[in-house]
Amino acid sequence: MKKIIPILFFILSATAVKAQTIIPAQYQEMVKKLVANLPKDAKATNNQKETKSETLIDFAKSMLGIRYRYATSNPKLGFDCSGFVSYVFSNFGFKVPRSSREFSGAGKETNLENAKVGDVLIFTGSNSSVRRVGHVGIVYSVDADGIKFIHASSGKAKGVTITPLNGHYKTRFMKIVSII
Repeated sequence: MKKIIPILFFILSATAVKAQTIIPAQYQEMVKKLVANLPKDAKATNNQKETKSETLIDFAKSMLGIRYRYATSNPKLGFDCSGFVSYVFSNFGFKVPRSSREFSGAGKETNLENAKVGDVLIFTGSNSSVRRVGHVGIVYSVDADGIKFIHASSGKAKGVTITPLNGHYKTRFMKIVSII
């Protein structure tokens, strides 16, 4: 009996190893077909970017109403403007700056005419005559009514809000960068 147990163990082990190598081989052809059908053109890449920016905005929108809190990037405590923007992007795997000033060197600069949902708007601080970066927000929508952006505001809203890019913010606008 003692001689049979090691032999049975060897047979069962060999059978298990063989089964593990056979199963993946059965699926190799299916995987090859799936990989061959993956999108390769620029149009598919653009659709992926649109989906990613829509998902990013949906995530940002889920934080509407979270209070403003200086130097904070924690939804439980509140957000300052750059804390909000960096929190949103970092949740999608993007490495972005934590301070609003550093955002002016991030991503690829574009212009308002080519603004896309998910781009980052960079503004002066509350005094538009001092042309130094002091505020950031994420483009929320671009349509016939213009651009709206989502940001953590220390102003009247005192938290995460959606604001049209006009009036006060239009005069404070400095540049727009594409991160996605």
